[in-house]
This record gives sequence, structure tokens and C-alpha cells, in this order.
Amino acid sequence: MIKIGDYNKLEVKRKTDFGYFLDGKTDDTKNDILLHNRLLNKNTIEVGDTVDAFIYIDSEGRKSATLVPTKAKVDEVAYLKVVAHTAIGSFIDVGLQKDILVPFKAKTYELEKGERYLFYMYLDKTGRLAATTDIDNYLTTDHEYNIGDKVTGIVYGFQTNNSAMICVDNKYAAVILSNEYFTELKIGEKIEELNVIKIYEDGKLGLSPRQGRKEELDTLETKIMNYLEGADGSMRFNDKSAPEEITTVFNTSKKNFKRALGVLMKKGLISQDENGTNLK
Repeated sequence: MIKIGDYNKLEVKRKTDFGYFLDGKTDDTKNDILLHNRLLNKNTIEVGDTVDAFIYIDSEGRKSATLVPTKAKVDEVAYLKVVAHTAIGSFIDVGLQKDILVPFKAKTYELEKGERYLFYMYLDKTGRLAATTDIDNYLTTDHEYNIGDKVTGIVYGFQTNNSAMICVDNKYAAVILSNEYFTELKIGEKIEELNVIKIYEDGKLGLSPRQGRKEELDTLETKIMNYLEGADGSMRFNDKSAPEEITTVFNTSKKNFKRALGVLMKKGLISQDENGTNLK
């Protein structure tokens, strides 16, 4: 049986001027599948060979084959670029001659042309490959990561408390709690060097873009000193400043800001008063 939207190992049955026909698995040559010459991907094949071909439905509703590697296949999550918006939905590039439809009803958020997002690939009622942004139910927590590992993740949504929903390796469910990030994240954003800081009971990964405490404080101390030096040795921020202002200016939590100020005071580099912080 032929699996549409996936790779199939098929015998080359006959050759024509414009390509080859692959066994359609029906014992009827009328159902054999065309592999056009332009889709051979520089492969040299002969009648009788077995090829691993990606099978899809073309714009005329026929099964077609390609040896050009695709960027996605059915029943998988993939990170793909939006290439067009139309009256019936958006289209994404999966590496086929025809782009793949994301129907309006399959979009859980707005898509921007030229940007990349995570999509789950499925077959629609006509047997054509289609995609949806609603990937949550297709992710797994069956991974081999441990606390302390570093991973790359992609944002695919936000919980009501602003915690970011993350997909790791296009398959694993993860989360960055709202108190673990201090810069704005957006859906479709790829984040590298994420630290695994927790593994929940259900296996979901708890991630953080923050560095280890020592590295983070060292970086923050430098940032505070640079800020002061660029502001003629004084600033209005101190350990009484509003958390929102600290996050906006220094991209950190008030707790870490206070700790960094304390370290710098112990080093004899700064002093604080009710008006702010000063270089010594």
C-alpha cells in the first residue's frame, strides 16, 4: 500500500522520454506513479531498480513521486517557512514542487509571510498533504534529556500565565516559565543554548535561557558597571527600584539585580543612597 506524504520503496517498472513509472502497488499499470526526470535529483536509475521515493498528490490530483529530499512528511512536526497567503489559507514550503496548504481552520495564531513556524503535517480529506499549527497533541515527553543538558527549542505558543510553550527537536514538549525569561519571546522564535532545569512528573522539560548563577551575576555586574560608566558614574536605579524597570533596562530579575549590587558594594566599586547608585 502506498503511503501518501511519506517515503515508499518502489520498483521502477518502465521508462519514458519524460521520466519513469514506479509500481503503484495495485497490479494495474494505470496506477503506476510518475517520477519525472526533473525530480530525479541527479540520481541515475534503471528499470528494475528499487527507489525510496516521496509520494504526494500533485495539483491535478494524481500520485506523483520525487527523489528530491523533502523538509517534512506526514505525521511529523517540522519547522517551515510561510511563503504565501491566499483566500483559502496560507502556504508553506516543504521542498515539493507545490507548496502545502495551512487551512484557516488549522491556524491557531497569525502567520507572517517569510517567517518560520512549527507545523504538524497530515493528510486532508482529499489525501493531499496539509499542515496545522496545532501541534501540542503530537508532541511527546519520551526523551533522554537530563537536568543540566543544553537544548535548542522553538516557541509555539503561550500559556495563560505567559509561560512559553517550547518544542525541542521538533518532537518533545517543554516550557519556559514566565519568571525564567526577561526579553519578549514570539511564536516561531528559535532559542539556542536553553538549559534543562527541571523534568516534570509527566516528562515535560522545564527550560531556562538564563545562565548559571555565577555566570549570570558576572555578566550582570559588568552590565551595571558599564551602565554607570556611560552615565557619568551615577544612575537612578538601586535595590529599591521597581522590578519592571530593572527587567526593562538590565534584562534581569530584581532579585539578581539586588544580589549583583551587593557584590559590587562588597568589592568597594559602588555605593547606594535613596537617589540611586554611584561609582566610588
